[in-house]
Amino acid sequence: MKKNIIILLFLFTFTAVFHSQAQRHYKPELEIGAKFGTSFSRVSFQPSVKQNMLLGYEGGVSFRYIEEKYFGFLVELNFVQRGWKENFEEDPYSYTHTLNYVELPFMTHIFFGNRHVRGFFNLGPQIGFMISDSYSTNFDIHNLPDFTRKNKVNEIYTMPIKNRVDYGISGGAGIEFRIRKNSILLEGRYYFGLADFYGNRKKDVFASSPNQTISVTLGYMFHLK
Repeated sequence: MKKNIIILLFLFTFTAVFHSQAQRHYKPELEIGAKFGTSFSRVSFQPSVKQNMLLGYEGGVSFRYIEEKYFGFLVELNFVQRGWKENFEEDPYSYTHTLNYVELPFMTHIFFGNRHVRGFFNLGPQIGFMISDSYSTNFDIHNLPDFTRKNKVNEIYTMPIKNRVDYGISGGAGIEFRIRKNSILLEGRYYFGLADFYGNRKKDVFASSPNQTISVTLGYMFHLK
């Protein structure tokens, strides 16, 4: 089911691009740029793990091609920090687990406005690969303390990563300020992961462990033509 959703989004994105090429009534725009910002992440564990959003960083390069008025295609290569920060409630403990990904979104770009200011929406599938992970804690994960909450999933602290390939759906909205031939962009985006990085078989602890991320980025685009 998850893979079918991704396939449908890829088909929608590329079909839209081909459709725009068949109806060229607009001077094409080719742009390349970079962006940097902040990510706020959590993981949809099942069974659930009480957690807060983990603050991280995101940055990368963007390639945008606008073939028709109000419509274009966006590809990015990004580094993003995901993961989770466990909430121990009244216990004086802390645990954060950071997952570092390289990701490649393929997005449909829809915009509106004038030659100075534009609003826009981006939507499409993306794939990624976890290049590293790390954790930070104030207790020994191999000799756990006596937690107040007794129904915790304590195996989470020593579980190995089983799947480093990630995929999901990404969508966002923002505003673009066009300065001469270049642009400054501010965007908020939400990523809904469909892949589990922990094992999800019946014998495994978690039935699911996909990422969820909210990001806010500031970018700059150079107009090549």
